[in-house]
Amino acid sequence: MKIGIPKEISEVERRVSVVPKTAAQLIKDGYDVVIESGAGEASYFSDTEYEQAGTTIISDPQLLYSGVDVILKICPPQRHEVEMMNSGLIYIGFLSSALDSEFLELMNERNITSFAIEFIPRISRSQSMDALSSMASIAGYRAVLIAAQHLGKFFPLMMTAAGTIPPARVLVIGAGVAGLQAIATARRLGAKVEAFDTRPAVKEQVESLGAQFVEMELVKDAETVAGYAKEMTDEFMRKERKIIGNRITHNHVVITTAQVFGKKAPVLITEEMVKKMQKGSVIIDLASEQGGNCELTEAGRNINKYGVTICGAVNLPSTLSIDASRMYSRNITQFFRHLCNTKNGVPDFEDKITKDSCVTYKGEIVNEIVKKALQKKGSHT
Repeated sequence: MKIGIPKEISEVERRVSVVPKTAAQLIKDGYDVVIESGAGEASYFSDTEYEQAGTTIISDPQLLYSGVDVILKICPPQRHEVEMMNSGLIYIGFLSSALDSEFLELMNERNITSFAIEFIPRISRSQSMDALSSMASIAGYRAVLIAAQHLGKFFPLMMTAAGTIPPARVLVIGAGVAGLQAIATARRLGAKVEAFDTRPAVKEQVESLGAQFVEMELVKDAETVAGYAKEMTDEFMRKERKIIGNRITHNHVVITTAQVFGKKAPVLITEEMVKKMQKGSVIIDLASEQGGNCELTEAGRNINKYGVTICGAVNLPSTLSIDASRMYSRNITQFFRHLCNTKNGVPDFEDKITKDSCVTYKGEIVNEIVKKALQKKGSHT
């Protein structure tokens, strides 16, 4: 079986799906690994390192896509990339941002078996494959560094000859993987941190990191079986915004991470709330690609409104491309091994991890989440 590692063609993507060390392990497992020339350059992994690992370097992406059995990728493939794929090829990578009927129709026409790594269920035996969590951890860390860069004051308490400077106050909204890493990083930098989340289970985690948990009426069923936050009622959202509105006026940095899987991000910070924030404050919106938790967020842009800097953070893992590539490489390789660790090397679709993550198979859409999303989208057109 031949595994192909193409170069990511998105202008904002610096990661590579498989690093040399992991490629060498796949070769040791008995697979042939082919990589497009320059695929690792933006992550500082040279073609020479891949050659030393035993991979075959190909400069023509057409030859790579048409000559392998499996593609391991990060960003969803564009149409011309799908058209280069062999019929019957297995694709593994992120997919949800490209899942529309036209794209899926093309995948099925090409008889591509596709697996969306973000659909891997969050269960104990899939932790080593959980790329969403790996990348969210990086995003949470990076968000704090960006906030420190834009904030016009120190993060830690500073005792100087010119007087004592109090620490920055940071509010983290959403205590998932990204939020918890943001809390930990802000605390390491010496900030005073508080966090808000609708899920009661995270209170202990927040407090264990040295942050204060912002209390409200907690919801027992605030998360799905898969561990994702649920969409809340309008009444609950009004209560939530009121509590957040009271807290953000006391904080210098607000990091928002609240997302509902497969849906538009909830608006938690309105324009009126931004107006009341301290001048020089910073909002880092990690939900910007899903519409943003702040009403004023513009994805991919840093804007200043009412004296507040609002950062529409996009693809933060790519900005730490070396470690992000290493982490993603381990995740996707573990997932690939899981898929092919069967008697005949064919994925076992009775297995929950395999079944839940598969999107297209034998010319059909087989993923229930995708089916429902397309049906809902069709009903609104």
